[in-house]
Amino acid sequence: MPETALRLRFYPDPALRKRSVSVKQATDRHREILSAMSRIMYADQGIGLAAPQAGVNEAMIVVDIGQGLYKLINPKIVKRQGRQALEEGCLSVPGVCIKVRRSRKVWVRALDENARQLDFEAEDLFACVLQHEIDHLSGRLIIDHASFIDRLKIKKRLQELSRQANKSEGGIPPAYQAGLAGKTKNERVPESEAKSCKLQL
Repeated sequence: MPETALRLRFYPDPALRKRSVSVKQATDRHREILSAMSRIMYADQGIGLAAPQAGVNEAMIVVDIGQGLYKLINPKIVKRQGRQALEEGCLSVPGVCIKVRRSRKVWVRALDENARQLDFEAEDLFACVLQHEIDHLSGRLIIDHASFIDRLKIKKRLQELSRQANKSEGGIPPAYQAGLAGKTKNERVPESEAKSCKLQL
């Protein structure tokens, strides 16, 4: 089966705001999409990626915080506990970092890539990443968690990303295009442009 060609989507791509539809039956196509998403995540040194970030309007995420790769279909948080606040970045909103308050511990129900049901607990960083990626499935971005002060701080950067999107080819900001010369579109761009904090999801 040929590799599925997907690309990372950047703010303000409309694909990032669509609510993902549930996967009714896991197929070879979904397994290949999950593998393609994993390749994008690793190439950009992220620790999580949701299907909308790759332009796919289906409820799937991949996560790897260094303890193994999770490929999850139709993930749902069924219980939450505690609070934490971590500085989060997003591969789809480069150059923006927001402190997001989330649950410290979550219980998740999902299907794996072979449609087997999974029920597991996650806490601290793992819980943060899962909540971030599941937010994407509802069309929610880290900028939606920003305080009034944070919104003022990132306003200029968001305007810049919007201008770049208008000038870009295929939705890839010009700065990324320069970094991709001679590379595949999923390879990483210069750190100074792509990152503003350690957690890139």
